[in-house]
Amino acid sequence: MVQNENSKIIIAIDGYSGCGKSSTAKTVASKLGYAYIDTGAMYRAVTLYFYQQKVDHQSKGQVRKALTSILLEFKFDENTKSSHIYLNGENVESLIRQMHISERVSQVSTIAEVRHFLVAQQRQMGEKKGIVMDGRDIGTVVFPNAELKVFMTAQVPTRALRRQKELESLGQQVELAEIIANLEKRDLIDSTREESPLRKAEDAIEIDTTYLEFEEQVEKILKLVKEPQST
Repeated sequence: MVQNENSKIIIAIDGYSGCGKSSTAKTVASKLGYAYIDTGAMYRAVTLYFYQQKVDHQSKGQVRKALTSILLEFKFDENTKSSHIYLNGENVESLIRQMHISERVSQVSTIAEVRHFLVAQQRQMGEKKGIVMDGRDIGTVVFPNAELKVFMTAQVPTRALRRQKELESLGQQVELAEIIANLEKRDLIDSTREESPLRKAEDAIEIDTTYLEFEEQVEKILKLVKEPQST
C-alpha cells in the first residue's frame, strides 16, 4: 500500500523535459497538502549563477568555490500562489526559465560536484516526508526508497509545443524548431551522462502525457496515491 490516512509519503516524479512534470507535481502537492520541490529549478539556478559569474565548468576548483557561494531557497509567493526559487536572496524564478539557461543547464547537470551539492539539499528537504519532488534522478538516486515513483514521458513535438507556450507566457518568442533541437540535445545529455543519468526506476509507474489533458495527468497520480499498490 502506498500510504494510509495517518502517514505522509515521498512522491518522486522523473521524466523528460517538457512532459509537464513540474506543473503536475505542483498541483498534486497542492491537492495533497504536501510541499513541492522543483529540483529542475535548483539546477537552473546553479546554471544561472555559473553563467553570471563566468565559472569554467571544466575547472573543479572554480566549480567547488562557486558552490560555496550559492544559497538556494524556496519561498511561497502570495501573488502567484506558488513557490519561487531564490538564489542568494534574489527571486530568480523568471531568469532561470530563459532560453540561454535552458541551453546550458544539462551541461551543468553533468558535473558531479553540482549533483552531489544539490542531492544533499534535496534529501534534507525530504526528511519529514510529505513532499512531491520532480526531476530526472529523484526515484533512482535522491529517494530510491520513495513510496511512489512516477516516470513521465511524451513525444517530442508535444513537449516542444508546451515549452513554446511556457516561453511565450514569459514574453519570449522562440521558434519551434529551436525548441525541438534543444529538447533532443537535452534528452541525449541527460540520458547518457555518467553521473545520475535520466532513466526510469524499475519500480516507477510510467505515464505518457502526449495525449493527456493536464487535469488527467494530475488525476492519474492522485489515484496512485490513494489506491493500494502492489510492491
